[in-house]
Amino acid sequence: MARDKITIVGAGKVGATTAHIAATKQLGDIVLLDIIEGLAEGKALDIAAAGPIQLYDSVISGTRDWEKTADSNIVIITSGVPRGPGMSRDDLLTKNIQIVKDVSEQIARHCPESIIIVVCNPLDAMVYAAAKVTGFTKNKIMGMAGALDSARFSYFLASELGVNVEDIKCVLMGGHGDDMVPLPRFTSVSGIPVTELLDEDKIAELIERTRKGGIEIVNLLGCSAYYAPAAGTVKMVEAILKDKKTVMSCCAYCDSEYDAGGYFVGVPVVLGKNAIEKIIELDLNESEQAQFEKSLTHVKQLVVKVDKLL
Repeated sequence: MARDKITIVGAGKVGATTAHIAATKQLGDIVLLDIIEGLAEGKALDIAAAGPIQLYDSVISGTRDWEKTADSNIVIITSGVPRGPGMSRDDLLTKNIQIVKDVSEQIARHCPESIIIVVCNPLDAMVYAAAKVTGFTKNKIMGMAGALDSARFSYFLASELGVNVEDIKCVLMGGHGDDMVPLPRFTSVSGIPVTELLDEDKIAELIERTRKGGIEIVNLLGCSAYYAPAAGTVKMVEAILKDKKTVMSCCAYCDSEYDAGGYFVGVPVVLGKNAIEKIIELDLNESEQAQFEKSLTHVKQLVVKVDKLL
């Protein structure tokens, strides 16, 4: 039986780490593609050489040739300029839009049946750009943000509470930026609402740290995070290829849902073999709805800029 095929565009820190984690889980054969000569080939060889040690046998190849991506089940877009100190995700818009446009054109040409996961920033705007350029069915295009932001919120909560991080389930909505909307009312520790375990001020403090989690790492490392974004991406890939029906937050197309009006934005979804199989609509209270609408307004503003650049 033929194995699934995963193409990762961009062999930088996020792309290469995604390839390695996907290989350790043996999710399929992996094509790592980059425009820099030797980069994808070298990292692919290094990851492949770890196979006998870590006991995986995925075929991992590096290339600059889009022809070798044909018949990919999933294409992950990590290529683009990463954030540096003092930069917001929005600062990357004009730099990354042309990259995503070019990549999306190649995906439409060589991998017309694939599912696309976008990782580069500004995330929600780049997902919109990929959808517009490829013309793919909208449930087959999504952005990795909710998995990452949820993981950060879960980690901060677990550290504060002194509990196992695996016991925490949380929901985040909105754009992938400083106005993202973690929802403590829908966040629990082994079924116990986190609002029963922490006071409002402490929860607000942890929410703010979650919103600033990306820039905290940028300021420490001088570059964007890559281990957690890669892990979040692989979680999405695994949910799709194994048809796990995983409930998680990601950037998805919403029309009537949440009265979004036709935009890609972070919401809880069900991921399975048919990509985004369902958007879960929560009954938001007045405060939660206001926060979501504020975040969605920011996404809409970015989309206007994208339309002018495409």
